Amino acid sequence: MEASPLESLKRQAAASALEYVESGMVLGLGTGSTVAHFLDLLGERLAIGKLKDVVGISTSTRTTREARQAGIDLIEIGDRSQIDLTVDGADEVSPDLDLIKGMGGALLREKMVAQSSDRVLIIVDEGKAVDRLGTLSPLPLEIVNWGVLGHIHFIEGRGGEASIRTMSSGEAFLSDNGNLMLDCRFSGGIEEPTRLEVELQARAGVVESGLFLGIADLAIFGSRTGTREVNRES
Repeated sequence: MEASPLESLKRQAAASALEYVESGMVLGLGTGSTVAHFLDLLGERLAIGKLKDVVGISTSTRTTREARQAGIDLIEIGDRSQIDLTVDGADEVSPDLDLIKGMGGALLREKMVAQSSDRVLIIVDEGKAVDRLGTLSPLPLEIVNWGVLGHIHFIEGRGGEASIRTMSSGEAFLSDNGNLMLDCRFSGGIEEPTRLEVELQARAGVVESGLFLGIADLAIFGSRTGTREVNRES
């Protein structure tokens, strides 16, 4: 079956990311549909010997399954003192490479791995580029399952709306760590992401937010005219 145009763009970005992978590296493996293409392509290179002795640190149960299917050896975070490169996707990417992530429910582990990495490379299709965070994707917020209304009221007090994420069955969607997820929407986007992130991290009961600020070093966008690479300005 021929890949859809969107999947082709994702695979294009994933293929470009492979050029940054070297034999012997410890890789942080993100989560999502674009990362799935990267894992598939990485597995192919390992199988034919173009890359050797590469190990990965998974950020989710989904990625663990996909990496094993691709023949990628996995280790636990902390097994090595250094993660050379993390390759991950994103739900939104701003011009200065700040991100919204976490619609897959793996944001806590994704952020832990990213913060432990020498470099973080983001692979997305061109539709994930935004001028302001929060204009296309809601902001995921991982919270404990007590005191939920307090967090909803907090977001409302910041000009947003928040709702508990549910599955098609109507049951609450749980993160990979078994926590609830709030989806927070802000009309016109998030005006002050840094301030909001500081406030969210200070709230008891908030496990993690989907704001990934100052973390990405490079983003590769798959587009109809080829890939576009953007480096974070130092």
